[in-house]
Amino acid sequence: MLSAGQWGRYSGVMGGKRRKEPPLSRKGKAGRWRRFRPLAWTWRWSVRLILLSGLALLLLVLAHGVLNPRATIYMGQEARRLGAIEHEWVPIGEVAPAMARSVVAAEDANFCLHWGFDMEAIRIALDEGSGRGASTISQQVVKNVYLWHGRSWGRKALEAGITPLVELFWSKRRIVEVYLNIAEFDEGVFGVKAAARHYFGVDPANLSDLQAARLAMVLPNPKGRDAANPTANQRNRTARIMDGAATIRRDGRAGCFED
Repeated sequence: MLSAGQWGRYSGVMGGKRRKEPPLSRKGKAGRWRRFRPLAWTWRWSVRLILLSGLALLLLVLAHGVLNPRATIYMGQEARRLGAIEHEWVPIGEVAPAMARSVVAAEDANFCLHWGFDMEAIRIALDEGSGRGASTISQQVVKNVYLWHGRSWGRKALEAGITPLVELFWSKRRIVEVYLNIAEFDEGVFGVKAAARHYFGVDPANLSDLQAARLAMVLPNPKGRDAANPTANQRNRTARIMDGAATIRRDGRAGCFED
C-alpha cells in the first residue's frame, strides 16, 4: 500500500508529468566560488612550486656529494666586479693534511662532533651577543654554495634548512673538501690551490704547517689580512691555530675528515 505522498509521486510519473523541483539558487554559491577560485589556484600552485623547489634542491645536494659545485654566487659577483678571479679546484687528497686541520681548528673545532650546528657555540654567541660568530663549516659551505652573502632572516632560515641535508648526504671529508675549494683567501682569490700559489708560490700538497695555519688565519677577513705578511696579532693567532690543529689531531677530532 502506498502512502499519500508516494501515491502522488507515482501518479505524476504515470500521468507523464513530473513535478519540477524549484531550481536551486546557484547565483550566490557560484559568486562565492568565483571569488575564491583565484585564491585557491594561487595556493595550489604555490604549494606545488615549493615542493618542486624542495625536490630540485634535494637533487642538487645529492649531486654535489660527488660532483664539484660550479662557481658560487659570490664568486660570480667578485668576477664581475674585479674582471677576473683566481680559482682552481683541487681534490682534498692533493692538499696537505695540515691545511684541513688548520681550517677546522680555526673555524669549527667541534666539526666532527656535531650534525651541522654547534649548539654550545650558539648558546655562547647568544649569551655574549652578536659580536661572536657561531657558524659551522657546514653552514658556511651551504651559504657559499647555495645562497648569497648578507645578513637576513630569510637567508639564515634557508641555511638552517639546507645544512642538515648536506650533513645527511655528504661525508664530513666532502664538506671540508668543498669548503677548502670555495673559501675566499684574498680579494679575488678563492680556494686553497689559488691561495697557496698566491701567497707562497707552492702547490697545496706542499704547504707547511705554518703556511696552512696562516691561510686559515685570514679566513674571517680575507680582504683585510695577509697570510704572507701577518701583523703581530695575526702571528699570535697563527700560533694558536697551529696548536689547535695539533690538538684536534691528538684527541681524535680530526678523524672524520682524515684518511
